[in-house]
Amino acid sequence: MADFVASIDQGTTSTRCMIFDHDGAEVGRHQLEHEQLLPRAGWVEHNPFEIWERTAAALISVLNTTKLQASDLAALGITNQRETTLVWDKHTGRPYYNAIVWQDTRTDHIASALDRDGRGDVIRRKAGLPPATYFSGGKVQWILENVDGVRAAAERGDALFGTCDSWVLWNLTGGPRGGVHVTDVTNASRTMLMNLETLDWDDELLSFFSIPRSMLPRIAPSSSRRPHGVTAELGPAGGEVPITGILGDQQAATVGQVCLAAGEAKNTYGTGNFLLLNTGEKIVRSDNGLLTTVCYQFGDAKPIYALEGSIAVTGSAVQWLRDQLGIISGAAQSESLARQVADNGGMYFVPAFSGLFAPYWRSDARGAIVGLSRFNTNAHLARATLESICYQSRDVVDAMEADAGVHLEVLKVDGGITANDLCMQIQADVLGVDVVKPVVSETTALGAAYAAGLGVGFWRDPSDLRANWQEDKRWTPNWTDEQRAEAYAGWRKAVQRTLDWVDVS
Repeated sequence: MADFVASIDQGTTSTRCMIFDHDGAEVGRHQLEHEQLLPRAGWVEHNPFEIWERTAAALISVLNTTKLQASDLAALGITNQRETTLVWDKHTGRPYYNAIVWQDTRTDHIASALDRDGRGDVIRRKAGLPPATYFSGGKVQWILENVDGVRAAAERGDALFGTCDSWVLWNLTGGPRGGVHVTDVTNASRTMLMNLETLDWDDELLSFFSIPRSMLPRIAPSSSRRPHGVTAELGPAGGEVPITGILGDQQAATVGQVCLAAGEAKNTYGTGNFLLLNTGEKIVRSDNGLLTTVCYQFGDAKPIYALEGSIAVTGSAVQWLRDQLGIISGAAQSESLARQVADNGGMYFVPAFSGLFAPYWRSDARGAIVGLSRFNTNAHLARATLESICYQSRDVVDAMEADAGVHLEVLKVDGGITANDLCMQIQADVLGVDVVKPVVSETTALGAAYAAGLGVGFWRDPSDLRANWQEDKRWTPNWTDEQRAEAYAGWRKAVQRTLDWVDVS
């Protein structure tokens, strides 16, 4: 068998391809950013062609830089930004519209209407999700209703819908020349269209959005011994590679952190924050604003479920400091600037740019900076931005403990912001528990590689994955209980100031 497994991590701001060995150690990577399109307030889009071109370039480049051939890869896995929605022509491969990103809020009227007439309760029961702009169903409906010709194409069977995993897979396997139209259970569980119990598209849910079933990809396990497809071409590297793993990005990170037993949890810090708690084979319904989702399904085994707290804006708040305000030149500078002050100086920043996700689910909220005085500086704003990441995670942890009846003893963390020592120390202080980072912090890409490798026997079973996990760094709380309570009370007051800002019809 070949010595390596590769994975494509198609994210919100960039696409990377990584190669791992049997120990789960990184062998090589290549990463390319793509443009964020913001045509109106609340609208967020990507160019589908750019996503595919960057994906192909990243894959070919990492093979070139590692001097590996396709024949050196035992399998390829795909992980992706989950709810981002694409619709394209199956004959030409041409998208009918830009990809509508998970952060986009243009479908707030669709989500509100679902809740007003009782359909929202059906969606919660069947799909495990609240009606929200976050998920794919409303985005597909918007494209069908607002882009000329798409409804007719869908009725003819010419239009295909997919999240980014399906788009990448379809193109990797030939596109209009025989591309495979498949998604996995984790991505399908983020659409408001899949029944959590049957793991199939639900006709009643489809009717809520007037979506023809013919548009939808086949739903497959996250890891499969029968390949989802094989790569059609890899440039000079040549050869076909079986694609045997697909996982939504946060589920991939859960697998990469080997949170494979009920009660284990991880938090991924990326564009947003995503905290998942493995609930085993049990579907746990949330009473506290969390999502019930599929965690993964390996082969023919029963699906494993999770509770998830999804936070829209965390790492992208740091990008906002860089790109819109210009007070830092790079993400790393947010730490050095924030370290110039001992605390937030009474300032709180709630980055509700796309409304508030878990546990609030308030599309009427918008970002706010509160508690300002002339004493405050850009250093206080940098500190408040890092704190906002940690407070939003505290909101989710509290909801998760209430739903699942468990007390978090330690939080496993991954993603780009874990390189920020100050932010991770604040996270430990805000939560009052140890925060632990693994040696391989890019657990999203690693999880997709694990899913692919399990499919072809590169790793025999999940126990092989546990043997690979190693602790890199640990942060222990320094705040007193009184400090923690007072600071969090200020955050909760700040959140209240963001509500009822946008009128949602």
